[in-house]
Formats: sequence, structure tokens, C-alpha cells
Amino acid sequence: MTASSVKPLQRPRRLTEGDRVVIVSPSGPAPRDRIESGAELLRSWGLDVTVASSAGERSPRFSYLAGDDDVRAADFEAAWCDPDVAAVVCARGGYGVQRMVDRVDWEALRTAGPKVLVGYSDITALHSAVTTHLGLVTLHGPMSATEVFLNDVASAEHLRRTLFEPESVQTLTSEWARPVVGGRAEGVTLGGCLSLLAGELGTATGMPSASGGLLLLEDVDEKAYRIDGYLTHLRRSGWLDGVAGVVLGSWQDCEPVTELLQDRLGDLGVPVLADLGFGHCPSTITVPLGIPATLDADASTLVLDVPALA
Repeated sequence: MTASSVKPLQRPRRLTEGDRVVIVSPSGPAPRDRIESGAELLRSWGLDVTVASSAGERSPRFSYLAGDDDVRAADFEAAWCDPDVAAVVCARGGYGVQRMVDRVDWEALRTAGPKVLVGYSDITALHSAVTTHLGLVTLHGPMSATEVFLNDVASAEHLRRTLFEPESVQTLTSEWARPVVGGRAEGVTLGGCLSLLAGELGTATGMPSASGGLLLLEDVDEKAYRIDGYLTHLRRSGWLDGVAGVVLGSWQDCEPVTELLQDRLGDLGVPVLADLGFGHCPSTITVPLGIPATLDADASTLVLDVPALA
């Protein structure tokens, strides 16, 4: 049997009214009005919210980046290392974390202590880095300048409860959830956006294996053959060896993938649950990464053994 390499991570503390939060853009640019709208929503929860300087910027060289790599890395580092900051919330995904992540002084972040990190999509690479360098639980949840956070009450509320009342959202399910392969498995949650997980393979920040983990997978706007390629790459590399179970989220604006996912994941010999409702979809749920949990594919549930935050 393959030894488990995915272990439970340290949980940052839950948020309380008055906590300071910083909005950062480690990936792509977001319109300033949407950033401010997201900040106002977070403030309505009783949080003290500030916005990093590069969050509303656009790189003069590459318009798909929210400022140059050094600036984005410095903003993220400064937010995390501020002793008064309890959480770092990403404004949006896009692309760019893999360009800045190795410019971060991870030893300084380790010294600064645990913080909450919120984001998904391209932020998957940042989740992986925080896991490998800091050993902390992170939240795969909606970003503050995105449509799903600003205009979908259910998405924002699930994130709020995860941040402030994490024991109230330990059972994760959705009305669409269904087993691809039945069964029950225990393990530690990991994963995120499939294309980013594949892209992190072999890097200093990528997780070395999914062994012992409950692997969460989702993606957006991908051709079926590319999803096939990512999954095949994870299989051929041995990264999926020993995985305890697989939980699938949304495949928003992707080509049909039902048969493909059955083909690439159905023979792993582990439970596989589809359509749990996390990722790029409307009414997305927040899922913590690094938490021990039980997957019951037949009951269509992922139950966290402990609350996401301490």
C-alpha cells in the first residue's frame, strides 16, 4: 500500500468582528469598482478591509497581470506579514500566481504566523505554495471582485459562515451531487483547479503526491481533450497513486466531460463524487484544503472531521 503523503494541516483561527482583511490580486487585474464593491460586502460582515496597492492595477507589459511580478509578490507578502491582518482575500484569479510565487519570502511568512487565505481558480497555485511552505489550511472559495461573490447571495453566505461559524458548514453537499463510483473513504482534502494542479507538478511549490488525500477537482472553459490531458498527466506521473477518493466540482463552460471523467477516474478503485458544487459555478460552496474528512459518495456528502478554522 502506498504511504499517505497528504497530512492534516494547521488551521488558522476563525474570523471575528473587527478583524483586518487585505484584498490582493496575485493573478489578473480586476476593475476598481468591483474591488471596492467586494470590500464593502466584506465590511458589512464587520471586517476592517484594506486593498493592496496593485489590486486594481494592470501590468504595462502584460495586460493579463495585475501589476508586475515583484509588485504582486510584495503586496501579498506585506499583507501576510502584517501582524494586524487575519486574512488575505484574493480579488480574482486569471493567470499570474506561478510567475510571482517564487518571489515571495516564504520564511518571512512562516515567521508571521497563520493567516486565512481565500481564493480559487489560478489561486490554486497559491494554495499549493501555502500548503508546501507553511503547512496551513486554506479556503477554496469565492474571490471578492468576482460575479459569484458580489451577486450570488448563497456563495457569499457560505464563505461568511466558513470564516465566522465554520462548525455550521462541516457537511458539504449539493442538490446535484451524485456518485460516479460509490463507496466511502477517509482522507485529507487537497486540490483545486485541475489545470493548475497539473501545471504545478514538479515545481518547488507543487504537492508531491495526492496519496492519502481526498482530491477536489474543477476547471473552467476547457476543451475535453485538454481535461483528458491534465488527468492523464497526473495518472502517468504517479501523482494519483494512493489517492483515497475524488470529489468533482463544476466544469463551467467546459465541453461535456461526464464520460471522460468516468474513463480517467473510474478505474482508480476509490469513491468518486461528482457535482459537489464548488469552483467556477453559480452558488459555489467554500471548501477547505488540508482538513481531514470523510467522503461518502453514495450519500453525496463530504463531511469535515473538524471545522475549517480553529
